[in-house]
Amino acid sequence: MGLNDPQWGKNNNGGPPDLEEVVRNLNRKIESIFGGRGGSTPKTGGSGSAGSGMSIGLVVLIVALIWIASGFYIVDEGQRGVVLRFGKQVETTEAGPRWHLPYPVETVEIVNLSQVRTIEVGYRENVKNKVLRESLMLTDDENIIDIQFAVQYYLKDPGAYLFNNRNPDENVRQSAETAIREVVGRSKMDFVLYEGREEVAGETTRLMQGILDRYNSGIIISKLTMQNAQPPEQVQAAFDDAVKAGQDRERQKNEGQAYANDVVPKAKGAAARLMEEASGYKQSVIANAEGDASRFKQILAEYEKAPTVTRERMYIDMMQQIMTSSSKVMIDQKNGNGSLLYLPLDKLMQQTGTTAVPQTADKPVEQAPVSEYIPQRARELLIGREREAR
Repeated sequence: MGLNDPQWGKNNNGGPPDLEEVVRNLNRKIESIFGGRGGSTPKTGGSGSAGSGMSIGLVVLIVALIWIASGFYIVDEGQRGVVLRFGKQVETTEAGPRWHLPYPVETVEIVNLSQVRTIEVGYRENVKNKVLRESLMLTDDENIIDIQFAVQYYLKDPGAYLFNNRNPDENVRQSAETAIREVVGRSKMDFVLYEGREEVAGETTRLMQGILDRYNSGIIISKLTMQNAQPPEQVQAAFDDAVKAGQDRERQKNEGQAYANDVVPKAKGAAARLMEEASGYKQSVIANAEGDASRFKQILAEYEKAPTVTRERMYIDMMQQIMTSSSKVMIDQKNGNGSLLYLPLDKLMQQTGTTAVPQTADKPVEQAPVSEYIPQRARELLIGREREAR
């Protein structure tokens, strides 16, 4: 049986219900609610009234389904849904498909917790586009500096973020400006501009987080990045000159320190060497003195035993030491007969010591016997004169 058959739906023995009857019943119930007639349909014009009632009920049903379906929503990962019932927070939903009572009973605010938000302090979009009202600050040594920095933050409590902040970005900017002015006001200019930038950023982040937590803002500061820190443009040239002068001073100090590092070790080494030489000389003198004293004591003991022999022996030893390096010949004329016998012993000894013996390839040249004879003859003559003197 086709759907357009006029007999379709009249036989309820196991068949589908009559759709027109269902619509008429729904229409009666709606009319009874709004004060309409709840009786049977009028006899005259029944088909027109039934069609009109069916269309109104269908529209109402569709509207009701759409209204109910408007309560479905989806919360993505990293987000939270804040359900508001007549403007009051009733719950916070996690990620996934959710449903709430449709508007105007309940509404939903989707808050992204994983998004990193950024605000600029002292500039907008570019460090050249400065906001001097925010960037100019006074240091502890009464100098003015120009600072631009960016603050990154994310959310930890969606309810606090929605209901405790009228303008979250402006709250973060004002807390950042307050915190960094406090830190800069306690620091010197050179510390803020050079070696202390990381410490300034860390201390500012800590103070900002404390301010936002006191207001229960639901915001967590992620990072503070210093974009630029310099003196004001009006005094930039003078400041550059001061910086160059400071750099020249440091360079000269380094050069002087390098020269000192080169000279001082050398001077210390020379001083140590002189000290060692002096100590060695001292030990040598002491040892020689002790040796001389010991030798003198030994001679004294022998002198006490035999003074004459010891005196003559000492005289002979001394004369031997003196005459060893002398080329003079001394002759005793008191006991002599006036004759003078002079032998050039120094020249003869020098000749015998320095004369080279030439050799040929065939046979060696024999030495003259004078080199052996003359020293022996001289010794015999001297021995004879000593005997005559006795």
